[in-house]
Amino acid sequence: MDDKDLKLEGLFKHHVGILLEDFQHKLDIVVQGQQMLAEKLEAARIELKEEIQKVDHRLTSVEARLVKKIDNVAADLSAHRKDTEAHHGV
Repeated sequence: MDDKDLKLEGLFKHHVGILLEDFQHKLDIVVQGQQMLAEKLEAARIELKEEIQKVDHRLTSVEARLVKKIDNVAADLSAHRKDTEAHHGV
C-alpha cells in the first residue's frame, strides 16, 4: 500500500465512523421515544384503572339502592295483594 491508499483508507474509516455516530444518535432518539411512549402508556393505564374503579363503585352503589327499592316495591305489592284478597268479597 502506498501513501495515497492509506489516506483513502483513513478517510473511509473516518467517514464510516461519522456515519456510525449518526446512526447511533438516531437510534438513541428512537429508544428515547419508545421509553416516553411506554411511560405515557403506563400513565394512561393507571388513569383508566382508577376511572374503572370509580365506575365500579358507582355501579355497586346504584345496584344496592335498586335492590332496596325493588324489595320495597315487592313488599308493597305483596301487602296490596293481601289487602285486595281480604276485601275481595266486598
